[in-house]
Amino acid sequence: MTAGQQRAWDRLWSRYGAVAPGFDRGVDGRGEGPPPPVRDGLLDAPAWFGRAAPLRLEIGSGMGETTAALAAAEPDADHVAVEVYPPGLGQLLLRIEDRELTNLRLLRGDALVVLEELVAPGSLAGLRVYYPDPWPKRRHHKRRIVQPATVALMASRLAPGATLHLATDIADYADWMLEVTDAEPLLENPHGGFAPRPEWRPRTKFESRAEQEGRPSRDLLLARTAPEGGSP
Repeated sequence: MTAGQQRAWDRLWSRYGAVAPGFDRGVDGRGEGPPPPVRDGLLDAPAWFGRAAPLRLEIGSGMGETTAALAAAEPDADHVAVEVYPPGLGQLLLRIEDRELTNLRLLRGDALVVLEELVAPGSLAGLRVYYPDPWPKRRHHKRRIVQPATVALMASRLAPGATLHLATDIADYADWMLEVTDAEPLLENPHGGFAPRPEWRPRTKFESRAEQEGRPSRDLLLARTAPEGGSP
């Protein structure tokens, strides 16, 4: 962490951050922190935010540039960022303070454990995974977060009509994402393939650099299907 990120952590983590159940609190000396509020063993978002509002979850918020911008642009929704990287969380705390955001909370933990054990089925208004680790070597592809079982888990946590938004600048990963999501019966692809880049998704320095290097981003916007006989 930079000195500024550490000061933000010391000042703000107990207010805006929490450590997910089961996370190794001794992994780097920054595993300490309050657990998120739970009810019947599941995340109690109204208690955490002090209101009832649509809940959106982001897996892997990185340095938080996009996360903070989207939370600021949608004040009527509550946002939870799941991340394990302390400098990124520290930087996002600085962004929360700078923008005076009240609708964003940070959760340190394994995203799949969070989804499986902490998030209620059908409870999310949206879930986004932007630029996940591509694990470029073929023998490491099994470590990529987008896999049939994990996409099924993500879809199950979405409310009917809610959106799963994936984005990557790695061409073969994008094709794999499309193949996996097309095979998931709980998801519909209204675009029939990759979606046009949404204007509301902030364009970061990382994305601009990737485009200059010949790696355009691809977006997938999938909708959770409605129950039998219902409409999203």
